[in-house]
Amino acid sequence: MAVVEAVEARSQSEEAYLRIRDRIVSLAMAPGSVVNEARLREELQIGRTPIREALQRLARENLVKSIPHRGTFVTDVNITDLARITEVRVVLESHAARLAAEKLSTADRRAVEELLAVVERRSVTDQRELMRLDQEIHQLVYRAARNPFLESTLERYFNLSLRLWYLVLDREVRLREAVDEHVELLKAILVGDGERAEQIMRRHVTGFEHEIRKVLVER
Repeated sequence: MAVVEAVEARSQSEEAYLRIRDRIVSLAMAPGSVVNEARLREELQIGRTPIREALQRLARENLVKSIPHRGTFVTDVNITDLARITEVRVVLESHAARLAAEKLSTADRRAVEELLAVVERRSVTDQRELMRLDQEIHQLVYRAARNPFLESTLERYFNLSLRLWYLVLDREVRLREAVDEHVELLKAILVGDGERAEQIMRRHVTGFEHEIRKVLVER
């Protein structure tokens, strides 16, 4: 019974983490806003301990911060963060793309082919749906690299980047073009061309910083 309860507790903590993280990333919980634990418990229907465990995890990922005697707050977003995040992503994501091309499994190959077909059809046009498609492609590359430590690190920094996308979603950003860039990336991975996959991903991440920086400076 104790083992079952422990598994259930971990499951609730994971659910709380994912749901709160998605709210922060999508800016439903605005940068700088107070994190109201009581409200989260009520809205998510999850207990105090899982919520607090989730917030501790989010603090380690720099999505929330606790200030003694004041409370817990969603971290701010600024242009300095963009440069620092990109410094990490450009190295690790390009390496993950190379590994994905070199280690592609049969199951991952099918997933890559399916996503490639979706991107080439250009059937997704809504901005938020395009963001989710871009996220799905990146997550597939992380998974296909077959390194769980690399995957978890990249997930963390990609989530920080996603907040920046949402921050400028109402502006003219080249999101459609950014998603289309994945066509050549996915093709390189499918044929096992690690060097080309690495170069394309490096260019893609660098282009992301350039586009977001341009929009943020204009705000």
